[in-house]
Amino acid sequence: MIRKDFQPFNEEPVQKVREEVEETSYTSIKHWAEEDRPREKLMAKGAEALTNAELLAILIGGGTTKKSAVELMQEVLHDCGDTLRGLNHMTLQDLLRYNGIGEAKALTIIAAAEIGKRRMMEDSRQIPQMRTGADVLKFMSPIIQDLNHEESWAMLLNNNARILHLSHLSTGGLAETTVDVRMLLKEALLHDATCFILVHNHPSGNMRPSRYDEELTQRLNRAAQAINLRMIDHVIVTEGEYYSFSENGKI
Repeated sequence: MIRKDFQPFNEEPVQKVREEVEETSYTSIKHWAEEDRPREKLMAKGAEALTNAELLAILIGGGTTKKSAVELMQEVLHDCGDTLRGLNHMTLQDLLRYNGIGEAKALTIIAAAEIGKRRMMEDSRQIPQMRTGADVLKFMSPIIQDLNHEESWAMLLNNNARILHLSHLSTGGLAETTVDVRMLLKEALLHDATCFILVHNHPSGNMRPSRYDEELTQRLNRAAQAINLRMIDHVIVTEGEYYSFSENGKI
């Protein structure tokens, strides 16, 4: 027998709560904002249509409860001066400071940066001859332009300005690195080079030569001439730019 005051169970409030929970937790890509859907954008428009942050977001896979993967990578790139070159300077510890980037994501970013660097190195190896400062820049940039300290290298060449050997001469500090003239000449003779180009980087971005750079160039040029070697050039490399002693009439 049913009591007169009995009220059937109303499922509407429960259903409403259930729908709200599902709406909050539902993360299907079709419910994401356009800027949070880099994979879908990649499939629809191709990789070239994506920003750097969107490409990196695909690599790390996800963000945090407060930031999407795209927003997270936008923050990282902003701190790098909005350049991929700046990202190359990021260490594992630098990346781990960001909320939402753990070791796995940080290592993925570092690996991606290294792949880009190696691609540049592969392209630069296709240069048959070192004819100009621009050729030297293209060849050496993947090796030294992103360093935060100075390094000196010698490009040992044959008569046709083709590379016989690339010799690392020295590693210095933020503003200077020294070069042992005798060591460079010894390396040149050891590899049967007839000419060479001295290369070093300026981490500061200032491509103008220092007084030491000018004095070293003249000293090295005189020493090379004494043993019938030809110093073709001394090139200072910065991010995307170079200074050539030869092209400026100083050799």
